[in-house]
Amino acid sequence: MTSPNPDPAVPADDAAGDHLATPLEGVRAAIARAAGLAGRGADTVELIAVSKTRTAEEIAPLIAAGQRSFGENRVQEAEGKWPALRATTPGLRLHLVGQLQSNKAEAAVALFDVIHAVDRPSLVKALAAAIAKTGRTPECFVQVNIGEEAQKGGCAISDLPGLLDTARDAGLPIAGLMAVPPADTEAAPYFALLAKLARDHALPGLSMGMSGDYETAVMLGATCVRVGTALFGDRA
Repeated sequence: MTSPNPDPAVPADDAAGDHLATPLEGVRAAIARAAGLAGRGADTVELIAVSKTRTAEEIAPLIAAGQRSFGENRVQEAEGKWPALRATTPGLRLHLVGQLQSNKAEAAVALFDVIHAVDRPSLVKALAAAIAKTGRTPECFVQVNIGEEAQKGGCAISDLPGLLDTARDAGLPIAGLMAVPPADTEAAPYFALLAKLARDHALPGLSMGMSGDYETAVMLGATCVRVGTALFGDRA
């Protein structure tokens, strides 16, 4: 005997639950819900699929499903897989979301469209020189050590005004601020603080939110969310 559909307003195929959606569809739907609650459109949020340690074979299904923004942590790893992927799919947008050594600045500028971890004057100088040499101008986010953690990258909150002045004087195209809140704590206060800092400095971009908290980040103003595990599953 067939069980009745518990909600006549919901198609039978949907009544079974969200398990029918792909991870990408689920994340996109969650972003749209969170944006709607904040009075924003989903198109104001860029979903960055963080593909660090993932193979080209793991990335390909997301590209086939229409995902175009991806994030990598290391320049060398990205150099090994993205030129070939880009050769077959135009319009891919590549983000460097990990820490960047100054001696890798030129390679990063040559490959990435957005750099999320500008956090010190020496890196500003290296990026400005690389931009002048290559003619490429990736968007840049200044990373803030929002939780004042000694082991984490990012400039101190007190150093942010000076670093922004240095970056602007060097001609870097600063799109906004980026931060990673402390682990195992409520992220919302840190997201709210980063949003306030961005407003104080007239910066429109906010790169914040990962697999465990991206919906909160969207509700608090994120323009970029960096999602890996929720799209690819747990790493081996």
